[in-house]
Amino acid sequence: MAKQAIIIGAGPAGLTAAYQLLKETDILPIVLEEESFVGGISRTAEHHGNRMDIGGHRFFTKNDEVNALWNELMPLQGAPSKDDLLLGTTDKELSPGGPDPEKEDRVMLRRRRVSRIYFLKKFFDYPISMKAETFKNMGFSRTMKAGFGYLGSVIVKKKEDSLENFYINRFGRPLYEMFFEDYTTKLWGRHPSEIAADWGAQRVKGLSLTKAVIGMITKPFKKKNADVETSLIEQYSYPKYGPGQLYEIMAQEIRRRGGQILLNTKVTALSLENGRITAVEAVQDGRPIRLEADEFFSSMPVKDLVAGLGGEVPAEVRRVAAGLPYRDFITAGLLVNKLKIKNETKLKTVGGIVPDCWIYIQERDVKLGRLQIFNNWSPYMVEDPEHTVWMGLEYFCNEGDELWTLPDEDFIRLAIRELDQIGVIDAADVRDSVCIHVKKAYPAYFDTYSEFDTVKKYLSGIDNLWCIGRNGQHKYNNMDHSMLTAIEAVRSIAGGHRDKTSLWEVNTEYEYHEEKKN
Repeated sequence: MAKQAIIIGAGPAGLTAAYQLLKETDILPIVLEEESFVGGISRTAEHHGNRMDIGGHRFFTKNDEVNALWNELMPLQGAPSKDDLLLGTTDKELSPGGPDPEKEDRVMLRRRRVSRIYFLKKFFDYPISMKAETFKNMGFSRTMKAGFGYLGSVIVKKKEDSLENFYINRFGRPLYEMFFEDYTTKLWGRHPSEIAADWGAQRVKGLSLTKAVIGMITKPFKKKNADVETSLIEQYSYPKYGPGQLYEIMAQEIRRRGGQILLNTKVTALSLENGRITAVEAVQDGRPIRLEADEFFSSMPVKDLVAGLGGEVPAEVRRVAAGLPYRDFITAGLLVNKLKIKNETKLKTVGGIVPDCWIYIQERDVKLGRLQIFNNWSPYMVEDPEHTVWMGLEYFCNEGDELWTLPDEDFIRLAIRELDQIGVIDAADVRDSVCIHVKKAYPAYFDTYSEFDTVKKYLSGIDNLWCIGRNGQHKYNNMDHSMLTAIEAVRSIAGGHRDKTSLWEVNTEYEYHEEKKN
């Protein structure tokens, strides 16, 4: 009888594990997913013909193996997309012989990356750049404070025992207070002084004001193919209908190759005997089931995994796992006739809207954290991209708090009011709306996180358990990192060794997570 693997979670990591098992081994995977859809936080949600990318997911990686997997499932476009045809633009990298997005759906687009900060009702580059426009928008007083603050941070370095000190060391206190302090507090619900520096080390690796200045000065002299780092890539790949499309295709391939994906199936317990998992218990559509297997992959939250292992787990491990924090969020989708903010860039867009994929909202008088403009992710995400703008407003919260429990109608009213208040839209232009809640979207770096190694060591000692993905490792991984943890796990099994080190080392290299050698 063929060996079997139970995979908990049908997000990027779980589906990749199943897909790789079918390609690289003779082990048959059974994926258990609590929700009625695949993709996890990387799914695409549809509302009245308009599609939402929950969280925003650029397809960019430094890892050739992950890149090859994406291209295997969805080849890069070989002809212009709808918006480029309308605008007559030719700045996208096309793949000779690749599919035409106007004729085929299974196609990966090349998209232009624009992300900016909205502060003082003005736009600033993300990350902060040394342009005349930056100083003009900041004003003379703020600019002088920022300059002296940065010089001070170059001379005197703080001990990086918090995210606050991590940012101050790289940007100086005034810039930290202007562009990082409030946004980070919105995102995590904690002041940066209470958050471990690990998050900054993973999300803004290598970024500093010095690097930004050097990059600005040397950019005109760099050859296109020179061996330099490209910080915050200018283009990225993106599925025609959003990230969920790729994971739906992957799920189809898993089933076609003989794997199983059981939706609406919530894992409630795992049986642990003599250092090995023997079975999982779950509830499928209200009916209890028990499944035995040889290998077990978990992308479920570590807190829930340890709780499900029961009384055999040492008390100290249970205590640390139970205290691991998470951050949830709510996305409000708004369809509007037009935006009030103007496109003052040199970038051409359909309808003349701002070119941003997402905008970090730094205004202190609103709860809104980040704004996505789906027209700029893919014109095929919007039913009528020529005459409407489809947006996602992201609010960070904790499950059960005031925002989370607000009725959808009231939440939508809040979102419209805030976007009107900061001058992005006119409330009268809203045509449609939807509200989506996402649990445990972000594993957080405070409370018992500082003791996480205790949990990691224990879980790594369970012979046939492989912790993968963002929640499976309680690490703020991007999609490519989550997929790579699954690839590493399958590689270990195929190679006949049980060392989990390579899994946990994914996304620990000290480089910025979107830098790549050209």
